[in-house]
Amino acid sequence: MTRLFAGTPFDIPPECDLCGRVESECQCTQADKNAAEAQRQREADRLPPEKQTARIGTEKRKGGRTATVIKGLTARANDLPALLSQLQTACGTGGTVKAKDDLIELQGDHTQAARECLKAIGFRVK
Repeated sequence: MTRLFAGTPFDIPPECDLCGRVESECQCTQADKNAAEAQRQREADRLPPEKQTARIGTEKRKGGRTATVIKGLTARANDLPALLSQLQTACGTGGTVKAKDDLIELQGDHTQAARECLKAIGFRVK
């Protein structure tokens, strides 16, 4: 198949987006290209913290335990595991991410510490 401007000064051979080489000299595998495209899509789906609102509340669990629940931050727009580790460090507690429900749970009542940590990152908090 010939290119539109083949043989003219405007002929620019296609380059690989991943390594930047001409496609005929590219050493990238299809799996590498697919992984790079998936990473680009994840980055495109991310929203800055200033455009998101986190809702913090507490829930009573069986046995009288309390859990701090953070809702409103979607797994598609955020890196929830990284955010959880920042919150765990700030609160000094354990927790988990439930990506299907788009929520973060922290063990114990840590609403104030979680609120301050999320505000420091840049999220709006309710």
